[in-house]
Amino acid sequence: MIGHPVDCVKVRMQTMVVKPGELPPFTGTFDCLRKTAAKEGIKGLYRGVAAPLLAVTPIFAVSFLGFDYGKKVVRWANALDGSATMTISQVILAGTFSALPQTLVMAPSERIKCLLQVQANVIESGGKAKYTGMADCVRQVYAEGGIRSIYRGTAATLLRDCPGNAAYFGTYEYVKRTSAKMRGTDPSELSLGTVIFAGGLAGMANWIVMMPLDVIKSRLQTAPDGVYSGWMDVARTLLKKEGPSALFKGIGPAMIRAFPANAATFLGVEWSLKLMSGL
Repeated sequence: MIGHPVDCVKVRMQTMVVKPGELPPFTGTFDCLRKTAAKEGIKGLYRGVAAPLLAVTPIFAVSFLGFDYGKKVVRWANALDGSATMTISQVILAGTFSALPQTLVMAPSERIKCLLQVQANVIESGGKAKYTGMADCVRQVYAEGGIRSIYRGTAATLLRDCPGNAAYFGTYEYVKRTSAKMRGTDPSELSLGTVIFAGGLAGMANWIVMMPLDVIKSRLQTAPDGVYSGWMDVARTLLKKEGPSALFKGIGPAMIRAFPANAATFLGVEWSLKLMSGL
């Protein structure tokens, strides 16, 4: 709920296509935000929110569960007992593992979310809305190509999230340990400010690493059938027509969204762990 409006802006900027001789529909992050709010209101900024809202609990549950199992695998591989402190490199490796189960839930949610978010670009160009909502979008996408169509972009999502999650969990753990060392406290005894700061920086590191593949994923998941043969075809076409800078379209809104959204995520995780440990 905190991050979706800016995520909507990110996807619209990533997928906008500027024809030769024409001006882009948006000049930047705040121009897109302003135009969307002016023409569609708050509802427009939350377009496509139903899919991630329904998926966010299983996505993060599976992600953090995958991270926990990743740590167990790393401990087993390095013959570490349960009380031994893992190195940051080992935490990063465990974070990479967390993307494997997460993608199974993330990919279809991202596909539906992106399709609904870019509808405004179609309407802006004089076209008509194809989907009336999330359920209608799922129904039409499934009718077009079955479960394979629902899961289009899964490989790109996995390639995006493996390094992204490595940076995500690695940064959080590094900032947490560094802060504890500076304060002379145990890393498990986190203050509210430390959780917010570490979570926010983890989110920013996550997006810096995975932005190029996120652009490729968004293009692939929102393109009509037959336009691209896969994520590598998207990358080749994008680089040829728009250059390397196109791989960082939407980086502005992603960075704006990253800090508060992920600070809220880790705050929720830490509070939930404390709450359940007392039960």
